[in-house]
Amino acid sequence: MAEFPKIISVDDHVVEPPDVWTSRLPAKYADIGPRVVREKIAEMTFVGGVFSHRAAGPDEDGDWCDWWHYDDLRYPMTRVMAAAGFPRDEVTISPITFDDMRPGCYDSKARLEDMDANWTEASLCFPTFPRFCGQTFLEREDKVLADLCVKAYNDWMFEEWCAGTDNRLIPLPIIQLWDAELAAQEVRRNAARGGHAVCFSEIPAFLGLPSIHDADHYWDPFFQACAETETVVSMHIGSSSKMPSTSSDAPPAVGSTLTYMNAAMSLTDFLMSGIFERIPKLEVAYSEGQIGWIPYVIERADKVWMENRGWGGVADKVTRPPSESYYEHVFGCFFDDEHGLESLDRVGVDNVAFETDYPHSDSTWPDSKSMAERHLKHLDDETVYKLIRGNAIRMLRLPFD
Repeated sequence: MAEFPKIISVDDHVVEPPDVWTSRLPAKYADIGPRVVREKIAEMTFVGGVFSHRAAGPDEDGDWCDWWHYDDLRYPMTRVMAAAGFPRDEVTISPITFDDMRPGCYDSKARLEDMDANWTEASLCFPTFPRFCGQTFLEREDKVLADLCVKAYNDWMFEEWCAGTDNRLIPLPIIQLWDAELAAQEVRRNAARGGHAVCFSEIPAFLGLPSIHDADHYWDPFFQACAETETVVSMHIGSSSKMPSTSSDAPPAVGSTLTYMNAAMSLTDFLMSGIFERIPKLEVAYSEGQIGWIPYVIERADKVWMENRGWGGVADKVTRPPSESYYEHVFGCFFDDEHGLESLDRVGVDNVAFETDYPHSDSTWPDSKSMAERHLKHLDDETVYKLIRGNAIRMLRLPFD
């Protein structure tokens, strides 16, 4: 290979600038719509997925923190979500402001510079304040405002974050999770301006929504819109707002080790739901789940489908081995998974894309190229090209070679 292929990352993140919603929502929402407020914090804790804090008094020491305020929600910025540039041991769940972050976290021009430093040509970025698939807006009672917030985020994504970047920043909009028909309309609205990806929850039932197995096919309008517009359904670990762990007192490292389990459960849902047979052009992708778990899941799914047909509840809707649907409809992604690459023949060389996870704590930035070269050195040039950029180009319908 004359030169290692330029990376196309299918999983990065953007920290939304403070004016995403204040510059787009009607004036009547100025006091309740999403906005950033800076506050000095004496103490802050994060237990069970919930932040609590005590503001510093006038003469008390503390750390400045930028908070998102939205209706009754208070959501702090932390170093974990903007870890780029910090030493690993200093990446903690501690307060941070926009002034403390690397500008590439929130500024598109600076992001392109950081991508250049990381041998990255293009990047697909998941949200931060809306969370991985827009759960923040699902959870608010005022759905009129929530709908406006979803559309404002998507307008910013297309008109500012990605605009003028020569397709290097790839649009990844969110949807109105509480209404599959509205979600379908939003998919089509964004496809009309060049979008070919959309965020979704890996396990919507964990969000209190109908499952992929819903008898009335609740999600079909959304999935049909995705299929018709060649929009891949992108699901990030944690997009169900429920991370796997073993006990309430297990340290975060336990859950971080087990993050792939949600992706494994989600893939099993899709394979056993019959949705790929109802909507044969639908494609889905799993972000930050790595790929080493995939061969076992599809092998087990095939055996269950074959051996438990009498009572498994899927014989009437899944008419062929689930693994066949996997190879035709599903993308996994990885950044550091030696075991998965050793099983690439089972994972599928056409079913895998690469990610850098900038600016999160798991990110390989600015060393993604050297890590990829080390992990892929045993593979032929054609396979390396597919994993690093070719499959992403196909998945996202990108105008690159």
